Amino acid sequence: MDFLKTLGIRKKNFGSSTGQEWGQCKEEGELLVTSPVDGREIATVYQACSQDLDHIIKRSQKAFADWRMVPAPRRGEVVRQIGLTLRAYKDPLGKLVSYEMGKSLQEGWGEVQEMIDICDFAVGQSRQLYGFTMHSERVNHRMYDQYHPLGTVGVITAFNFPVAVWAWNAMIAAVCGDVLIWKPSSKTPLTAIAVQNILTDIIRENDLPEGLFNLIIGRGSTIGENLIRDKRVPLISVTGSTRVGKHTAKVVGERLGRTILELGGNNAIVITPDADLKLALPSAVFGAVGTAGQRCTTTRRVIVHSDVYEGFKRGLLGAYEGLKIGNPLDQENHVGPLIDRAAVEMFTSALTALEKQGGKLIYGGQVLSGQGYESGCYVVPAIVEVENHWDIVQEETFAPILYLIRYEGNIENAIQLHNDVPQGLSSAIFSNNIRQVETFLSHAGSDCGIANVNIGTSGAEIGGAFGGEKETGGGRESGSDAWKGYMRRQTNTINWSPELPLAQGIKFNI
Repeated sequence: MDFLKTLGIRKKNFGSSTGQEWGQCKEEGELLVTSPVDGREIATVYQACSQDLDHIIKRSQKAFADWRMVPAPRRGEVVRQIGLTLRAYKDPLGKLVSYEMGKSLQEGWGEVQEMIDICDFAVGQSRQLYGFTMHSERVNHRMYDQYHPLGTVGVITAFNFPVAVWAWNAMIAAVCGDVLIWKPSSKTPLTAIAVQNILTDIIRENDLPEGLFNLIIGRGSTIGENLIRDKRVPLISVTGSTRVGKHTAKVVGERLGRTILELGGNNAIVITPDADLKLALPSAVFGAVGTAGQRCTTTRRVIVHSDVYEGFKRGLLGAYEGLKIGNPLDQENHVGPLIDRAAVEMFTSALTALEKQGGKLIYGGQVLSGQGYESGCYVVPAIVEVENHWDIVQEETFAPILYLIRYEGNIENAIQLHNDVPQGLSSAIFSNNIRQVETFLSHAGSDCGIANVNIGTSGAEIGGAFGGEKETGGGRESGSDAWKGYMRRQTNTINWSPELPLAQGIKFNI
């Protein structure tokens, strides 16, 4: 495929890079990368070894000593060049995202566009790393706070957004003066290699320090574990499951490091009697089946008032019947494959558990086979009528299963159902009733990090801080003031008087 050649993907690739050189380790074996689209082998990657990681961390520390002293607007200029280069590679990189991960081609291109957008955002942010001044209680003293670069940032990303989530972290961290070590998912390593190749010319043309943008591909049990345990890496940003996040938080916390955790979601849309169903239906469908249900912001529950329940259900069934499932590189298709057969097994197991707990499958649930579905990773998105408190509904199943839940009475009843799950990432309400909307957005409303009105749960603009509460981890990435998480805060007091007033008026005879 031409896009592989364009992006520098070979049949055999090495799994670590400091931006100017690639590691040569072969002793950890080769990682076979196959496409969920057609089951074909794309390439292999030699997994990195512990020596590679140690070398990268040392290089990153050396790079940080130089990069932190580069003026922030100059760092922003480098990020601007990255954004321009990504524009030139948007088509082939988007195709690789689609082919390696399985999301639709439109979503693949869209993910690269998110990388471009965050570059643009970060360029502006490079001139707005602001602090604050405060009035001192002491005469002729001045106080202010400021933010300094933090150091080496480890970024561990998941397969479902194989490049965008790295960019959310990397571009902001870079303008803050930090250096990066990226450990991508072993399910989608080729997109990471492609990005590293794209960065190479920019690094050389700007004479940037080796070790500024680093990549390491390897086993979670060794490379991942060593990365989160290393005291030379003060911040670890993890996108993944709640289980992985809890382990990371414990390990990094024990060494008093920092974490940014973006974990599971169990996102719901509340449909009130005052909802515009012409808006609510497509939002629910896209939120549930986009990326084949493999987004952290995927709509997993729809909580519908009994007055509009049957009408909404009919509309939902009609929309699902019109879904086109197939090769995601074909822009006519709506739904591509799950990432691998293990994900398919998780899908079918969840449906079995739902049946045992009393769920009523009203659409889909089949695993597709035959021509066009040879990879064994294609399923028909499912709709199941459930009760919110069931164990399986309380979990996040990373697959296209939409739970339909009925509620009675007022908006407070819907909010109680909505919040009664362990996760707290994204939420939405569809209503034209201002009191219902404001209740949903109030202190007594949605307990999620993202709460939307008359738009769905899926997707987020890069201008706002992205993240959630409870078992979603509490982390924030991307826009707003999320940049502060990549810096260390310092309060400064300057005495410009000839006197030295001491606390509590204490005096020494000196």
